[in-house]
Order: sequence, then structure tokens, then C-alpha cells
Amino acid sequence: MSQLPTESTQQAVGYPSVFLLVTLGALVPVVPTGAVVSSAAVVAFHQTAPLSMLYVFLVASFGAFLGDMALYWLGRRGVGSKNGSRWLAKIKDHAPPDRLEQAQEKLREHGVTVLVLSRLVPAGRIPVMLACLLAEWPSRRFARGDVPACLAWAATYQLIGILGGSLFDEPWQGVLAAVVLTVVVAAAPALWHRVRGQGGGRDNSGRGAPAPEAPGSSGGQET
Repeated sequence: MSQLPTESTQQAVGYPSVFLLVTLGALVPVVPTGAVVSSAAVVAFHQTAPLSMLYVFLVASFGAFLGDMALYWLGRRGVGSKNGSRWLAKIKDHAPPDRLEQAQEKLREHGVTVLVLSRLVPAGRIPVMLACLLAEWPSRRFARGDVPACLAWAATYQLIGILGGSLFDEPWQGVLAAVVLTVVVAAAPALWHRVRGQGGGRDNSGRGAPAPEAPGSSGGQET
């Protein structure tokens, strides 16, 4: 009986907190929303309330969808205005040109499917969203693809939390494991691109690119 008030308090504070953090994270792409959902899933896994996991899933999905739609609406206002907007500028800052070009190409080929999958790929949401903005997708079309995207995203990170919660007896241990795992998953693409970028300045033999010839050199030009 002494455990019930504790769980009730956690639910009363936890669900609104998850909703606000996920919504804010969708608007400001620096909040680790995946870690928030995974941590909430760990706590829900250790609770006795039978619907805790379902509530976390619904709250996270709705928060992600609401944040995405708000950011997309702000981005559309920036695209339609002559001077742009700071929100559109923020979206562009988180969409490197190479990823944006790739997202635009895949969006032309596969349409809504790319939007659905974009939330499951770390750092894939913003380039695809910007590609949709530049393609002048109406908000209704974007919403149709974003609903299953948010549902799949919430389910994926909730499963990570359940895995962390099932491996440890104490909730805080599961939360720590879930946070570490989500951070690793989120950081992996950036690390991979950095490694590829460092390797791009080397030729196939593994040696560095040859230095340019000095003026007046009699050597022939490279073909």
C-alpha cells in the first residue's frame, strides 16, 4: 500500500514532463527526446499499474507529433516570407547540404515513406522535414506521414527502455543504461560522418593527397 502514492505521484508528474520535454525537443532539436522516452519507459516498466507503458507510448507519440507539426508550421511561414524566419534558419542549421540533397532525392523517389522512416534514423528528421518544406508539401500531407513516424519512433525508444528496465532490478540502473544507449545511437551517425570526412582527404593507397606543384615546375598536370 505504501508504494501506491509513490507511483501516483510519479505518474502525475512524469507524464506531463515527458509530454513537455518531447514537444520541446521536437521544436528545438537539441533535447535528447529519445533518452526521455526510454527513461520514462524504464520507470513505467517497474511500476505495477498495468497501463503505464501504454500511457508513456501515447504521451510520447502525441508530444512528438505536436512538436513536429508546430515546427513544420513555423518553417512554412519562413518559406513563404521574403525574409525567412529564425525557425527556418534553425532547421537549415541542422540539415547539412549533403544530407539535405540526399533527403530531397529520396523524397522525390519514395514520397511519404521517407518521412515515416526519417524519425527512426538518428539526425534524419530535420533534413527530411526541410526537404518537405522546400518541396512545398501542405501541412496535411506532412501530417499524414508524420503520424506513423511518431508512433514508430515512440515504440522504438520505448523498447530500448523496456530492455534497459528488464536487465536491472533497480529503476535508476535501467534509466542509466537506456540513456547511455540512446546517446550512443544518436551520436553514431555524426561520428561516422566525421570519420568519413577525415578519410576523404586520402587517396586509395592510404597516403595523403599530393601537394600542389610549385610555380614553374615542369611536371605534367594530373588527369
